[in-house]
Amino acid sequence: MAITASMVKELRELTGAGMMDCKKALTETNGDMDAAVEVLKKSGAAKAEKKAARIAAEGIAKVAIDGNTAVVVEVNSETDFVAKNAIFQEFVQAVADKALTVDTEKAGDGEDVVSILDMKADLDDKILKIGEKISIRRFEKVTADVVASYIHGGGRIGVLLDVQTDVVNDAVKEMAKNVCMQVAALNPKYTSRNEVSADFIEHEKSILMAQIQNDPKEASKPEKVIQGMIQGRINKEMKEICLLDQVYVKAEDGKQSVAQYVAQVAKESGANIELKSFVRFET
Repeated sequence: MAITASMVKELRELTGAGMMDCKKALTETNGDMDAAVEVLKKSGAAKAEKKAARIAAEGIAKVAIDGNTAVVVEVNSETDFVAKNAIFQEFVQAVADKALTVDTEKAGDGEDVVSILDMKADLDDKILKIGEKISIRRFEKVTADVVASYIHGGGRIGVLLDVQTDVVNDAVKEMAKNVCMQVAALNPKYTSRNEVSADFIEHEKSILMAQIQNDPKEASKPEKVIQGMIQGRINKEMKEICLLDQVYVKAEDGKQSVAQYVAQVAKESGANIELKSFVRFET
């Protein structure tokens, strides 16, 4: 059977596969469109396996929300061009929607996320259509009294925030959204100082002590002064790595901490508010 350009065009529109692959599949199946689709699906799986060794260093994060539960996912592609592709973006949203429905709270980096989500066929199909390696890297789910989300830079950064509160109003929701933006912008490592291990603090102190001892001028100071200097530097570091200690980015006076901002909203709303945790994915 002669394979026409219109047949190739139709198969390409059905599958998203390349023109030569479509022509080859139609030739192999003697023009049977349904059989050609199956051939392309099978070859797509093979192509997906071949691409597995390639590096997917770009990508985006997306969020899905259902009531008080939200999930953020990260899916990687090989190029930034594909990361901006509508087909890829729709696929990432589908991954987020699926992650919202599974029992697993978090997975990624070394775990078989694709199997957990049961999306092997969908992934292979998108690799066939897009022509690049795609990796579903990780996801994490949060359920809270108020769960806020924020996507920055077209998906470069995705944030979820777990807020425990006995009052849910517009002011509390706005506060949660603002703190999400804070997490995206300043990249804290911890929510509060309570999460910082004693071992980490002691390690940092030992480094600071070594730096002081290597400076004759500082090393000659009284022990009490040296300990005060070390504690002051530790406090400064805590203000950088702990969310609640950070200066709130929207503070009008440039001094109000995130903890003070949350306390202000709590007082104005008559609420008990606690920022429990956050999730920050950056591709």
